[in-house]
Amino acid sequence: MTGIDALDRRIIAATQAGLPLVPRPFMAVAEAIGSTEAAVIERFNHLKERGIVRRIAAAPNHYALGMTANGMTVWDVADQSVSELGQMIGALPFVTHCYRRPRALPVWPYNLFAMVHGQSPDEVEAKRARIAGLLGSACRGSDILYSTRILKKTGMRLSQNGG
Repeated sequence: MTGIDALDRRIIAATQAGLPLVPRPFMAVAEAIGSTEAAVIERFNHLKERGIVRRIAAAPNHYALGMTANGMTVWDVADQSVSELGQMIGALPFVTHCYRRPRALPVWPYNLFAMVHGQSPDEVEAKRARIAGLLGSACRGSDILYSTRILKKTGMRLSQNGG
């Protein structure tokens, strides 16, 4: 990783497992690394501007929230429309992430992915039906892939050898 200095590296190392769950997480990070809250916020903004850090976001445990049915809906839409349609679908309050992926023809025709969660498969299917209704005739095919196990989600990690 290039373009980061010692303070950036300390900030990343201190937050790679997540921000502290306190009212002022950047202050807690600053105290842990011997800096100031303002410097930590400024550095994060600079890291984001440079694309080194893409985003800072909460990653809830859907299972702990009672959302035990989790389905990645996949859609086959025209490539020239996928960005516009993806923005529309991604704006739905029940879609947690939405993105474009390349097709793997002839086996995999889907290019628009939208993750939905629910307390039951019926709830997830109802959300999928809402997406289908919005896509209308722009949708040429779809499927849904249900989660069968929990995978550990992690953010960026610095290597132990300073890389």
